[in-house]
Amino acid sequence: MAIEALPGQSPWAQRALAVYGTFVLFFLMLPTLIVMPMSFSDSQYLEFPPQAWSLRWYREYFGSDAWMRATGTSLIAAVLTTLLATPIGTIAAYGMHCGSARARNALQLLVLMPVVVPSILVAVGVFHLYALFDVNYTIAGVVVAHTALAVPFVVISVLASLKNYDMAQEMAARSMGAGRIEAFVSITLPQIRFSVLTGAFLAFITSLDEVVVAMFISGGENATITRRMFNALRDQIDPTIAAISTCLIVVSVLTLVLVQVVGSAQKRSG
Repeated sequence: MAIEALPGQSPWAQRALAVYGTFVLFFLMLPTLIVMPMSFSDSQYLEFPPQAWSLRWYREYFGSDAWMRATGTSLIAAVLTTLLATPIGTIAAYGMHCGSARARNALQLLVLMPVVVPSILVAVGVFHLYALFDVNYTIAGVVVAHTALAVPFVVISVLASLKNYDMAQEMAARSMGAGRIEAFVSITLPQIRFSVLTGAFLAFITSLDEVVVAMFISGGENATITRRMFNALRDQIDPTIAAISTCLIVVSVLTLVLVQVVGSAQKRSG
């Protein structure tokens, strides 16, 4: 792992940092390196390393109507969450950046609250709130809850980009007659689009992988894939879980690669 040395950093410190970074990366990837081989096992139980290789559990997954229905629910919820959380988070970040420091700190604390509060508390609160409006176990309820969880990640991503953006460009456009919305869309948004795209990716993954809130508010025909996986683990340890986990990892990696490719293309184009 190549790490650029900081000013005044000794070669030994640089090597130690590289070793530490490699260890952390390996530690984070270790569960993935175990789950993926298990998904290709022919055994009826989870085993590592597999004694025989097979696509048996992928056929079980893609041939099951119940699993496909749960996957469709999760993908629909993730796409709708992305479409809602991205503009909400972008506008919130822009408002916080343009506001006073006191208002920005107060709003930042409020927006980031879903990330700070334990997920189980958020899930219990959402469940009781939804019970008042009878929207538990509906896909609309899942989308709204996931949007609340995803917005902070969009805000963090866009705020980081706005800190390096020169607002004088937008002020110049407004001084020449452009409205505030027109100046933001035509001047500011194109220059922070990569961070907006990154926020959209984080919103999609947040919804796709979320399980705690989904355990409370999704169910029946609208059960998400993560909820169904948890139920499957509770009732019987099935290697199909390993195959589904591998598919989710592949989807996450492909989405991340797509974001990077689009972002790089946009940077090259100007």
